[in-house]
Amino acid sequence: MIEKMKKVIVVAPLDRKREMLNAIRDFGVVHISETAAPESKYSERLSSLDKMRSVLVEQPKVEQKPVLGKREFDDLHERLCKAVVDSKSIEGELFELSNERSKIEKWGRFNPSDVKELASLGVPLHFYQMGKRELFLIPEDVRYIGLADVDKMKTVAVIGQPLAQDFSATPFELPLRGMDELDAEISRLNLALHESNVLISSSAAFITSYDHFIKKATDDVIYSSVSGAVGEQEGLCCLCGFIPEVDTKGFREIAKENTWAYAFDDPSDDDPVPTKIRYNKVTAMMEPVFTMLGTTPGYKEYDISMWFLLFLSLFFAMIIGDAAYGLVFLGIAIGLNVKTKKLTNMNMLIYVMSIATVIWGALTGTWLGSEKAMEIPFLRMLVIPQIANYPEYFGVDATAAQNTVMKFCFMVGTIQLSLACLMNAVRKWQEKNLALVADFAWLAMINSIYYLILMLVVGANVNVSTVFAIILGGLVLVVLFGSQEPGQSFGAGIKAGLGGAFTTFLNTISAFGNVMSYIRLFAVGMASLAIAQSFNGMASSMLQGWALPAGILILVIGHGLNLVMGMLSVVVHGMRLNLLEFSGQLGMEWAGVPYEPFKKNV
Repeated sequence: MIEKMKKVIVVAPLDRKREMLNAIRDFGVVHISETAAPESKYSERLSSLDKMRSVLVEQPKVEQKPVLGKREFDDLHERLCKAVVDSKSIEGELFELSNERSKIEKWGRFNPSDVKELASLGVPLHFYQMGKRELFLIPEDVRYIGLADVDKMKTVAVIGQPLAQDFSATPFELPLRGMDELDAEISRLNLALHESNVLISSSAAFITSYDHFIKKATDDVIYSSVSGAVGEQEGLCCLCGFIPEVDTKGFREIAKENTWAYAFDDPSDDDPVPTKIRYNKVTAMMEPVFTMLGTTPGYKEYDISMWFLLFLSLFFAMIIGDAAYGLVFLGIAIGLNVKTKKLTNMNMLIYVMSIATVIWGALTGTWLGSEKAMEIPFLRMLVIPQIANYPEYFGVDATAAQNTVMKFCFMVGTIQLSLACLMNAVRKWQEKNLALVADFAWLAMINSIYYLILMLVVGANVNVSTVFAIILGGLVLVVLFGSQEPGQSFGAGIKAGLGGAFTTFLNTISAFGNVMSYIRLFAVGMASLAIAQSFNGMASSMLQGWALPAGILILVIGHGLNLVMGMLSVVVHGMRLNLLEFSGQLGMEWAGVPYEPFKKNV
């Protein structure tokens, strides 16, 4: 249920601004409507802590130590920041030194200072690389010393004046440091890098401390944002926000204790009202799913948690489609339950999905995609023949069985979309909105579209003229009543409806596509079965003798891959049917503002 919110305005003396903010934050239920940019010192600290935590997470996992005190933590964080900066700087220097060393190591170990000293004594040396032919072309008046070959090229040290610029030879620039000096510097940097890396890796034991102080830094950022948004004028400060109606009594007591002036009001249509969903024990299973998807309904939209859970469970079961896979998920749920020693919402959701999958798989006779499962009397007894994946065991035609499953898919789609029409009609009845007639028209059209689809897909006998008459009549009613609003004249509503008549026509075509799209439940389920059967066929000839391990490996990899693909299909198709088709018929945009009360994280 989406909780009803009240708009609240609080006024206090300016010199008690901090006292007011602290009290509201301690109360922890007021969602602040507008915030300002936080002070840079708070956002910079939070950014720094986040960066260091991301570095520590990449280190090998170690046992966590108790949370440090603030002084100890700040000292650790300062040393860690320096170590991370130093390590990156050292890695850059080492890269440059390694390149420099690789260029001169083929010339052997020498000390550039010795060459410079000879030059100061009047014996300058110039080094060159050249081919054997060029060596014989050196002028006779040039004195040079032959050196060891470098890269299969002749090398010389010319004494005195350098060779002419047009002479075919590659000069060797004398480096600033020799091999011994470079090796010493590389060793020193490697030691410093090791010390920095040791500090970084050992600090991974303080990720818990970082989590704690990141929460505190987040509190500081939020507090600064709220404080900067407080209006100040003539010695007073004013704060605006939203509060759940059930908490207004407690807020009145807080305001009375602190002698604030305050006022409650109903939010207007233009207010950015946050959405707070109150879950019960059943619908709470959907909370982690909505959190993962990042979806929040608008304040005036619907809480469809219960319907989402019911239909998603069915979609999950039909897409995965295999009872044995359901048992795998059930085992995972039990394992998580034993490990955590508590029944979380996510764990409970896995229980529901896995049980639904086992039931659907048992009803269709699907166990690891194996036909041999139907040779077991007990498993065969659980099957509904009309939807069996192996209908020949029950004397049912294969095409008839597939048509029945497709009919069921379209029926599910029609029921879900019809539910959306009824929910819209109920809300508009409560609002005394004449547009509810349009919702009943949509209800009639969607059910007529169901029969039209049965005729087109499975060849059902349908009175086409009646179906099209209902669709045409519904289209007219939607045009006439779809834009009606409370407090608006009937004629103005008709005028608005006629203006959007073409859009209504397109929506009717879209409704046909929406019902038709539920065929994906059948198609993806059959694809999953076909993949399972393919891997079973590949492994069947190998499940004996020396090839047995390879056959088992093929089964494990094949069915594991099929499970993963099934999970992806649930996200792509199962979620879509709820978030697009169903929510679209409800008129939901999922553009709500999450309820985030001003409170302490620590």
